Amino acid sequence: MTTSQRVRFWLYLSLSIIGLVTAWTFNALAVAGNADYVGAWFGSAVDWVLGADLAVVAIAVVIFMFAEGSRLGMKHVWIYVVLAGVTAMAFTLPLFLAMRERHLALSISLDR
Repeated sequence: MTTSQRVRFWLYLSLSIIGLVTAWTFNALAVAGNADYVGAWFGSAVDWVLGADLAVVAIAVVIFMFAEGSRLGMKHVWIYVVLAGVTAMAFTLPLFLAMRERHLALSISLDR
């Protein structure tokens, strides 16, 4: 791995861990407070804008993950999508990007 690949790998991995911890923390607080997820996401016009915006981004991310994973020959990309559904995209997208960096570094080293 080059220095820049190593830096990107660790940055993505760190963001992934932050995304997981924040998702678990705030979801636990929401569940403990008996929060209304649907009402919170779609209660007002502003909520609809944010909810729709994030939904479009999530769809684009899933398409990117499958396309890039296929292009690079990464296996089991579907696991990131499933994990996003039970954790958070803030966890799985940076995790996918970290594993992509690792895969690219390994592919380059095998080509030499």
